[in-house]
Amino acid sequence: MYRSLANEPMADATLFLKRYASIRTLTEKLAAPLSAEDQCVQSMPDASPVKWHLAHTTWFFETVVIIPYADDYAPYDRRYHYLFNSYYEALGPRHPRPQRGLLTRPSLKDVLAYRRHVDEGIERLFARTGEAGRLAFEGLAELGLHHEQQHQELILTDIKHAFSCNPLLPAYAPAPPVVVTGAPPLGWIDYAGGIVPIGHAGDGFAFDNEGPRHLVLLAPFRIASRLITNGEYLAFMEDGGYRRPEFWLSDGWACVQTQGWSAPLYWTKEDNWQVFTLNGVQPARPEEPVLHVSFYEAAAYAAWAGKRLPTEFEWEAAAAAEPIHGNLLDPARPHVKPAPMAVELAQLYGDAWEWTRSSYDPYPGFKPQPGPVAEYNGKFMCSQIVLRGGSCATPAGHIRASYRNFFPPSARWQFSGIRLAEDA
Repeated sequence: MYRSLANEPMADATLFLKRYASIRTLTEKLAAPLSAEDQCVQSMPDASPVKWHLAHTTWFFETVVIIPYADDYAPYDRRYHYLFNSYYEALGPRHPRPQRGLLTRPSLKDVLAYRRHVDEGIERLFARTGEAGRLAFEGLAELGLHHEQQHQELILTDIKHAFSCNPLLPAYAPAPPVVVTGAPPLGWIDYAGGIVPIGHAGDGFAFDNEGPRHLVLLAPFRIASRLITNGEYLAFMEDGGYRRPEFWLSDGWACVQTQGWSAPLYWTKEDNWQVFTLNGVQPARPEEPVLHVSFYEAAAYAAWAGKRLPTEFEWEAAAAAEPIHGNLLDPARPHVKPAPMAVELAQLYGDAWEWTRSSYDPYPGFKPQPGPVAEYNGKFMCSQIVLRGGSCATPAGHIRASYRNFFPPSARWQFSGIRLAEDA
C-alpha cells in the first residue's frame, strides 16, 4: 500500500482515530440486524460467517499493527491468532477456511469484547506515539481500515448468499420504496486511445496492486454509457443464450453444463422472473442493472450482442476524469439511484462491479510490500479476472479509478455486472 499522506507522518492522531471509530462502528452496524445464529452460518467455502469477519478484521489490527509496535500489549486470547488468520502464511497456521462455520465458539459476545479490547489497544498505541514514531506503523493501520471496508462488503455479499440458501428466504433489511425510472437508451462514448498512464498516481491511499503507475498503449475504443440491464440480459436468455455454446468460452460452457446455469445467480421463475435480494424476493425489474453474473456469463452476453468486455486499462482510461459518485454503501445519505443520462458515462461506481477482459496480473515493476502484508494481493495474481468500479455494497470513500478487484471467472455471489465495449 501507499501512505495516506505522501511520505509524511500523520500530523494529528485524532483524525485517524476518528476515521477508525467510524469505520469500525459501521462494520458492527452492518452486523446488527443479524442474530447470533445468522452470524455463525457459512453457506459455502468461498464465503465466511459474519462473526468471523468481525473477528478477522480485529485480528488484522492486533497482529499486524499492535503486537509488533506495542511491547506492553496483552493479546485478548492467543488462540484467536489461529482461529482468525485468513491466508497469511508468515503469521502462522490457521483454521481451515471451509470450516469457519463450525466456530460456534467464541460466542458473538466474546468477539465483540475482542473488538473493544483491540480498539483500546489501537487508541493507546496512537496516543502515546509521537509523529516520528508513527511512521513505522501508520501505513499498516491505514491498510487495516481499507481491509475492514473490504470485509464490510463481504459481510453483505456473504450473508446474502447464506440467506438465499434458507428455504424461508429471509430479508436482511426491509425493502425501501421503489422508484421506477426506465433505463435510458444504451449510448456509446468514443475514446481516441493512445499512450495513457495507468495505475495509482500517488495521492492518498492505494493497494500495492494499483502500482507502479505506467504507460499503456490503447487503440481507439468505444465504451457503453451504462451497465447492461435485467431486461437486456433477459433477451439473451430468451434467445437461448444458456443453450448456445457458440457464445461461450470453453471453461464457461463447462460451467453451464456442470452447474446447470440457466439464469444469473438468485434468479427464479414462477409466473415471472424474480430475484433474491438483501430485501428479500423482488421482481426482476427490467430497468435495473443485471447482477450476480460470472465473467463467463458477461463474456457470453457480450459475444451474443456482437461486442466485447472492456480491458481494465480501457475502463480506467475512461473513468480517470469522471467524479466518484454512485449507488455506493454510504450510511450518511439516502439510498438513491439517479437515472443516468443516455449520452454520458454513467454507473461507473456503485450498482455493480464490472467484469473486464483483463487477467489479474502484476503491473510492470510490481513488488509486494515487505513483511506479512506482502501476501495481501500479489500471491493471488494467477487465474483471476479484474473487476472495476465498485458495487452497491462497496463503502463510499473506499473506491477510486485505479482500484483493482479480482475474482475467479466463475464467481457469481459478488454484485458483479456487465459493461460493453468495442473497437472504434
